[in-house]
Amino acid sequence: MKRVAVIAKLNKPEAVRVSQDVIKWLIEQGMEVYLDTELGGKLNYSKSYSRNELPGLVELMVVLGGDGTMLYTARLIGDKKIPILGVNLGGLGFLTAITMKELYPVLEKVIKGDFETEERMMLSVQIYRDGGKVSKYTVLNDVVIKSQLARLISIEARIDKEYVTTYRADGIIVATPTGSTGYSLSAGGPILYPTIHSIIVAPICPFTLTNRPVVIPDWMTVEILLKADQGNVLLTLDGQVDLPVKGGDVVEAKRAEASMYLVKCPGKSYFDILRERLMWGGK
Repeated sequence: MKRVAVIAKLNKPEAVRVSQDVIKWLIEQGMEVYLDTELGGKLNYSKSYSRNELPGLVELMVVLGGDGTMLYTARLIGDKKIPILGVNLGGLGFLTAITMKELYPVLEKVIKGDFETEERMMLSVQIYRDGGKVSKYTVLNDVVIKSQLARLISIEARIDKEYVTTYRADGIIVATPTGSTGYSLSAGGPILYPTIHSIIVAPICPFTLTNRPVVIPDWMTVEILLKADQGNVLLTLDGQVDLPVKGGDVVEAKRAEASMYLVKCPGKSYFDILRERLMWGGK
């Protein structure tokens, strides 16, 4: 492994500062280091490219920031099987599980090829309007359909073309196992082990309290139909991309062909991360 990209959370000074040290260390190890133009401009670094170009140039992505930066990077990589090493400089950090103390020992192993990755499934999201497909996206965490106003909306849910129910709720979440510790968890959804191939469908504050989250296998397709009279509804992808949708639109979510490959921290399990991030057993 010789070619490494470093992506930092640009509005976090600590991430920009740490990136300088990481770049210097990588170059000392004989690595070719690539940056996006924004970070390269801040650091006056010559090997700078647009972020969309980086996945075609490197064999590893080092992400310095929080889970939001990781989610962006996962969507950026798309269907390229480039491992991502996430360093936690943010808040909870379920995806950026590696700490600064662990960074360099892990990097040493990675550049020698002595590392394992964990596959994380992603969702392919397609929006249909008036019988035609208008857009397509890939997400790692979740798809959220929600009213922009403080009121209920009517959403018809189908799974593999089979009618499930019509929710009257603030909205609905379709989440991956990786996204199970995000918005879905706040909406009463379960925590899924991240390598389980399943999809969560969770209503947000449903009017009928018996409407509960369900977990389905990853080979099923979820279709969400907005009733014709619905307005002021927003589709949010990974909590970062907002798209207006309208009555009659159909949002389809299914397992994507692409997956994200996360570099594992040796000696740290997913349950270690849960205990630390969710403060289980704390007094």
